[in-house]
Amino acid sequence: MSSKVSSNPLRDPRDRRLPRLPDASALVVFGATGDLARKKLIPAVYDLANRGLLPPGFVLTGFARREWSDEEFAQFARESAEKGARTPFREEVWARLAGSVRFVQGSFDDDAAFDRLAGLLDELDKSHGIGGNAAFYLSIPPSAFPVVLKQMQRTGLANATDTPGWRRVVIEKPFGHDLASAHELNALVDDVFTPSGVYRIDHYLGKETVQNLFALRFANTLFEPIWNSQFVDSVQITMAEDVGIGTRAGFYDETGAARDVLQNHLLQLLALTAMEEPVSFGPETIRTEKLKVLRAVSLPTDLDRYAVRGQYEQGWLAGARVAGYLDEESIPADSHTETFAAVRFGIETRRWAGVPFYLRTGKRLPRRVTEISIVFKKAPHLPFDKTDTAELGNNQLVIRVQPDEGVTLKFGSKVPGSAMEVRDVAMDFLFGEAFTEALPEAYERLILDVLLGDATLFPNNAEVEESWRIIDPLEEFWARTTPHRYRAGSWGPAAADEMLAADGRRWRRP
Repeated sequence: MSSKVSSNPLRDPRDRRLPRLPDASALVVFGATGDLARKKLIPAVYDLANRGLLPPGFVLTGFARREWSDEEFAQFARESAEKGARTPFREEVWARLAGSVRFVQGSFDDDAAFDRLAGLLDELDKSHGIGGNAAFYLSIPPSAFPVVLKQMQRTGLANATDTPGWRRVVIEKPFGHDLASAHELNALVDDVFTPSGVYRIDHYLGKETVQNLFALRFANTLFEPIWNSQFVDSVQITMAEDVGIGTRAGFYDETGAARDVLQNHLLQLLALTAMEEPVSFGPETIRTEKLKVLRAVSLPTDLDRYAVRGQYEQGWLAGARVAGYLDEESIPADSHTETFAAVRFGIETRRWAGVPFYLRTGKRLPRRVTEISIVFKKAPHLPFDKTDTAELGNNQLVIRVQPDEGVTLKFGSKVPGSAMEVRDVAMDFLFGEAFTEALPEAYERLILDVLLGDATLFPNNAEVEESWRIIDPLEEFWARTTPHRYRAGSWGPAAADEMLAADGRRWRRP
């Protein structure tokens, strides 16, 4: 084991699951006082420090408009960590981290502020030995990307060739709002940073249960032989939320469910579910296999039937009455923005020919759940009378991404008694029961990967643009329609159920 690992007083030398530590570096968070930084990024940094996964030379640097000193930002970071961290708050851990917290005050069009930031990184080379290594996290509105990137280009912050270390940028979704804007954004980013230094973050890919897809399929002989159209009837991928739009009215009404979730989270889950076995788990091989799937995705010819969108109305959820979408603050009374989207896709490959992939997402649904359900074809049941299997459904393998992370296998079993009666039963695997260690938060894994330079879980340009190629025709079709209405607390509009019923199927109710 390297000296870097053994010199860290918080790292268990027996832990070989993450044997590498990042080099000394700075993580610069633009928009450091916003909700994402407060609720996710800063707690994730603390959790990494608490687990002994940050190097002694790590520096957390905030950039925002507030007129704060280093000490005031450090206090903000401490409060964020205490409130949002997954692991217990420990004073000795915070003391080590607090000594390396810096803050730069300024707006995104403030040349002097970016000059100060560049000067600070030069100082950190001497004081913390970061060796020119810096990752820049753009926790800012997409509209601010161009001005920040240009400032970084002007000051040389993005230039890894003129510094002894590396420079990387982390970009939050959405990556554009259609194919043309995504292409334009990609071109801008690639003009400032080298392609290997760009990390487009989709936090769903950092979840342990999503990564478990690799283990489930490729580390077991049980599933891979039946992971194809010969045995699989259909695939359902669901991301349901019980919350409304919260404080995101302006963003959400311009975006909608398809652009907010379908284009990124759900298409990435589809790609991971349908991809072929990679030759290795390196970034390029994983991305290549996902890209093959996205390029093979086809839309149904009958979008009227197989592409359903909806908008929630007032209803009851968890015993309380909730407002409809049009009654939410700052939402126009004539808004046609969808809060629910369900689409049937095909994948035109030999493995998946004829297998429909049903994707759905929605707000104000009965519960929060994200899952992938592999529905298998029914057995012919030749030895059984029809009454023997009347209550037997399809075998299913359900990967629960959140919450109750785990895997459920549903299959038929004989009911005890003198008669031959077969019903569905389920076997459950729960991460929380099988492993003593709590699941890391997605942002922990992804921030660590950025600092390590591991791009395996980050979509590249081609994946982003292929996803928009799929979604753009849907948006063009939906722009000419009015969304169906559904009651808050229900599982979406009736048209979504009718979509599957037309195929002789039905949605799984989580």
